Amino acid sequence: MSTNTSQPQGEDVPSRAELAARIDELETELAAATEDDSDPKMSIIATKGTLDMAYPPLILASTAAAFGYEVTVFHTFWGLDILHEERSKDLQLSSVGNPNMPVPNAVAALPGMDRVTTRMMEKKIDDNDTATIEELIDTSLDMGVKFQACQMTIDLMDYDEDDFYDGVTTGVGAATAIQDMADADIQLLI
Repeated sequence: MSTNTSQPQGEDVPSRAELAARIDELETELAAATEDDSDPKMSIIATKGTLDMAYPPLILASTAAAFGYEVTVFHTFWGLDILHEERSKDLQLSSVGNPNMPVPNAVAALPGMDRVTTRMMEKKIDDNDTATIEELIDTSLDMGVKFQACQMTIDLMDYDEDDFYDGVTTGVGAATAIQDMADADIQLLI
């Protein structure tokens, strides 16, 4: 019994060398097409400076960085207090208008209640071994998160650029933040 190994007439079948060359060509084209692919980007704008509002941008930033995102957090207005070395250690929790507070608004409005509810939250944070603001900032910086301080707010609040944690970029304006958001895959306003 004989097998016919001849090619059908009229069809050009590429040789192994031609196929190998074509594979190399396609791999080169694929590498060039994906060369510009970079890590996904996340841009966060932090505008609030209360204790409960300091955690979301820091947790989201550090988590995204752990997943390989390039993360920038632009802090403006009261959100700037999160990056201020001294002010970040004394962030308060507002009792009034917070429906999840364990005290009614009438009681929450009494003088000193913000301090009481802040102490309650700080105890809860400590009891649960939750990272402090400073620890989250340090961890985020170690992971490559870029923290930016709004220059207009620095001027408005009469802060000194040396008052911020090491690694925080100062002198950043809204135009830079907008460009960063435009380039990001995920944009968040907190």
